[in-house]
Amino acid sequence: MRLLHTSDWHLGRSLHREDLLPAQRAFVDHLVATVRAERVDAVLVAGDVYDRAVPGLGAVELFDHALHRLAELAVPVVLISGNHDSARRLGIAARLIERAGVHLRTETARCQEPVLLADAHGPVAVYGVPYLEPALVAAELGADRAGHGAVLGAAMDRIRADLAARPPGTRSVVLAHAFVVGGESSDSERDIAVGGVPSVPASVFDGVDYAALGHLHGCQTINERLRYSGSPLAYSFSEAEHRKSMWLVDLGPGGEIDARRIDCPVPRPLHRLRGTLAEVLADPSLRRFEQHWLQVTLTDQVRPERAMEQLRACFPHTLQLAFEPELRPDDGLPSYAARTRGRDDTEVALGFVRHVRGSDPDQAERALLAEATRSVAVAAGGEL
Repeated sequence: MRLLHTSDWHLGRSLHREDLLPAQRAFVDHLVATVRAERVDAVLVAGDVYDRAVPGLGAVELFDHALHRLAELAVPVVLISGNHDSARRLGIAARLIERAGVHLRTETARCQEPVLLADAHGPVAVYGVPYLEPALVAAELGADRAGHGAVLGAAMDRIRADLAARPPGTRSVVLAHAFVVGGESSDSERDIAVGGVPSVPASVFDGVDYAALGHLHGCQTINERLRYSGSPLAYSFSEAEHRKSMWLVDLGPGGEIDARRIDCPVPRPLHRLRGTLAEVLADPSLRRFEQHWLQVTLTDQVRPERAMEQLRACFPHTLQLAFEPELRPDDGLPSYAARTRGRDDTEVALGFVRHVRGSDPDQAERALLAEATRSVAVAAGGEL
């Protein structure tokens, strides 16, 4: 059986205010084309369909468009909710749209209820485990504590029990949205540490032939049977070096796994530049990044005026600008308390500007800061 494993679409998300819906629409086109060209038997979407619990209209319309196109191909789709999704909203009319071959698993109670598929070698049970918030589902699952490992372990125990009652030779696939030990994270994933340790051991999935994982945005292999597809697009500059893809998984007659990556379209590459403004603007070797989305970190000692305007004149797709002076004047004292001891408010304010900007305030700035601190002291009823 041939499965296409994808996740973390985050429909409706932007990249530093850059609208990504056109790129997400191109991904959906690519997904449908891949299903058709590779003769996929089922599509697995491992959570975070939307970027937020109440998605915008454009995101909802794109999701509706994707499901209609997949249904037209008569290819089953199994989809779970992730930590960005509202499980209840995503699961509206789930039992109704199952008639079209789209199987939404957003309810904890249905995690042990498989979607039953079959090929020439027999049945395949596909289980969907939605993102499990420990404090909300521990009692329902009978977990011994409210932790990520405990609730996912309890859900997997139910799945293994159901699988054991099925005919011998039934192969199994599980979709889950979780942080598995050994996975590498990026800056664009929402922290799920509430409820204790956020990660779960890979052993929690023992006994199934393939676990299609979602949540981490980098495509990666935990082991042969546990894989993250990653997000189809880069959603932060920490993903600049990611190769965005989906997994095309062939599930053999005895549960053997043969997986290969299908690359996703790249709307515009991401890159990070670092240096002084003059260096970045003058270096001819950087011209190859003119059409990239850029994060630029300037190391000038004094913050340049109109830095973003100058950068965008050469690199029109600069999205993020940061300032990190390479050298900061330091008085050599070890702590904040030591640096401020014996100094009045004006001197502390001047020292703060010096530390952040990397250079001393000029005469006009010194006068302005002195007047500001004096006014605050008078308002407070004291004197400097």
